[in-house]
Formats: sequence, C-alpha cells, structure tokens
Amino acid sequence: MAESADTLEEQIDCQIHQLIHPHHCYDFVMTLQQNQQTEPEHQNATPNHLPSDQKETRDSDAPQPNPASAPAETTSAGVKLFSVDNVVTVAIALVIALLIRVWVAEPRYIPSDSMLPTLEVGDRLVIEKVSKWFRSPHTGDVVVFTSPKLLQEMGYGDRDVLIKRVIGTPGHEISIQSGSVYIDQQQLTEPYIAEPANYSLPPIIVPAHYYLVFGDNRNNSNDSHVWGFLPEENVIGRAVFRFWPLERTGILT
Repeated sequence: MAESADTLEEQIDCQIHQLIHPHHCYDFVMTLQQNQQTEPEHQNATPNHLPSDQKETRDSDAPQPNPASAPAETTSAGVKLFSVDNVVTVAIALVIALLIRVWVAEPRYIPSDSMLPTLEVGDRLVIEKVSKWFRSPHTGDVVVFTSPKLLQEMGYGDRDVLIKRVIGTPGHEISIQSGSVYIDQQQLTEPYIAEPANYSLPPIIVPAHYYLVFGDNRNNSNDSHVWGFLPEENVIGRAVFRFWPLERTGILT
C-alpha cells in the first residue's frame, strides 16, 4: 500500500511537471510501467543462489528408477526359490519312499485266488520287511516271496512274486493225510483253508534255511506240494494288513 501511494503521488507530480517538461515525464511513466511488468517475472524466477538440494531436478540424463522392475525381479527370484525348494522336497520324499519300500514295507495286490478265502483277487496288502531280520517266519505266517529256481524252470520270472502261508519251518516233519496237515505227527488246526486237500504228502523234514508253504485254497494253489521247499533268501516279507477293500480292512491272521 505504501508503494502504491508513492506511485500515485509520482504520477500527480508528473502531470504537473508535464505542463513544464512534457518529454521528461513521458520517459518517467514508460520506465515505471516497464519496471512493474518485469517485477512479477523476477518474483517467479527461481533464485540461483538456492542450495542444489532445494532446486527441482529436471535432468533427463539422470537415471530414473523403474518402479515396475523391482517387483518383477523379486517375483522372478521368488519363483526360482520356490521351484528349487519344490525340487528338493520332491527328491527327499522320493528317496524316503524308496527306502521305505526297500527296507520297511511295500503295498501288494492279490492277482489270483490261491489264498481264498483269506485273500480275494484284488485285495491290497501291506507287506512288512523288518521282522525277517529279527525273527524267522513262523507256522501260520502269510509271506510274500520271489519265485524259486524250480518255479523259474516252470516258466515263472525271477522277479515274479507269490504269496502263501508258512506251514513247515526248518526241522519240522510235515505230512498230509486224509486232507489234513500234520506237523511232527500232530494234526494242524486250519480254520483259514477253503477245503481240505485232495492230495497226500508223505512225511518230509524241512531242511535248514527252507520253508514249506501252502495256499489256503489247497486244491487250487501252485505251492510247495508242487515245486518243493522255499529258500529263506527268497522271502520278501510278511503280509500283515489289508487296506483295500475298505469293508475288509484289518490285520491278517
């Protein structure tokens, strides 16, 4: 307001002075108007003496951050880490599964009716492999084994697997008379068989490291009464549990 009053007084003085020196007053008014026009420009201008950190940066040559690149790189690294973790996890799981299958237990299914009525075609079983290292198979155990040499001579492969019930163990005298099994001249009670055997077997002694095995379906089973003794080394393990079908799950006896 003080500056506006001074300007008004100067203009009045100019009008009075113009009567005396017209040319001089005209120059004064023009100079005053030019000063008023240029003053806003100086007010809007950025002072050159400001510190560099207070000036707005517009340098196009300076590297600009790419906000989209960082998340993309992070995501890519995360995917790679996730993939590596998955591969390691799957590899460990496969190794554990393989070790369990080789040394502890494995699943098996029944392809024939030689073990009726105990096992039916399609039954799924768990075969445990641990106990054979601590105890020998006993009479009544249901065992899984690879085919012995005599069976291989009859056309079986060396990797074919069979399942039968142990009847005679090393040192036992076994015979079959009138459809009944005798161990050391004592009749064996067998509630698990389909029917009594329609064949006979003279007394024989089971040698060391061998077993005499029969199918529960005595008259429809390719077992020891056909091909002889089972070598101990061929035994894979014991059938201990049926897990399929669900309505027949349970421990095998």
